[in-house]
Amino acid sequence: MLRGIAIFKFTKAVLLLGFGVVVHTDVAGLMGEWVPRIGFGPGSHFLGRLVVEATALTPNRIRDVGAGSLIYAALFLTEGIGLWLLKKWAEWMTIVITSSALPVEIWEFVRHPHWGKAVLLVVNLALVGYLIYMVRKQRHHEV
Repeated sequence: MLRGIAIFKFTKAVLLLGFGVVVHTDVAGLMGEWVPRIGFGPGSHFLGRLVVEATALTPNRIRDVGAGSLIYAALFLTEGIGLWLLKKWAEWMTIVITSSALPVEIWEFVRHPHWGKAVLLVVNLALVGYLIYMVRKQRHHEV
C-alpha cells in the first residue's frame, strides 16, 4: 500500500513539475491553445471563470505560482521516494504535510462544494488515516 501512495505522490510531482515548467506570462496564448484541445465549449461556465482568473494574473504572480508548484513537486517527489523505499521518516513526513493541507481542503469544500474537491478530501483523509494506523501498528510491534 505504501508503494501505491508513493505512485500517487510521484504522479502529483510530475503534474506539478510540468505545470511549473510550462507556466509563463502568455497565459492567454496558452489558454487559446489548450482550451479547444480539452473540449470546453465557448459558453462553458468553467471556461468563463478560468479566463477571468487567468487574465487577472500578473507576471509576478505567474512566476510565484510556477515557483510554488516546483516547490510542491519537490516535496511530493521526496515523499514518494521515501515511501517507495519504505522509510519511516517518509510516513511521518506524508502525515504532517497531508494533514496540514486538510483544513484548507475542508474550508474550500465547505465554501464551494464540488465532487472533485470531495474526492480529493476523502483520498487525503484516507491516506492520513492509513499512515497513522501503520505507524501506530509498527510502534506497537516494536514495544
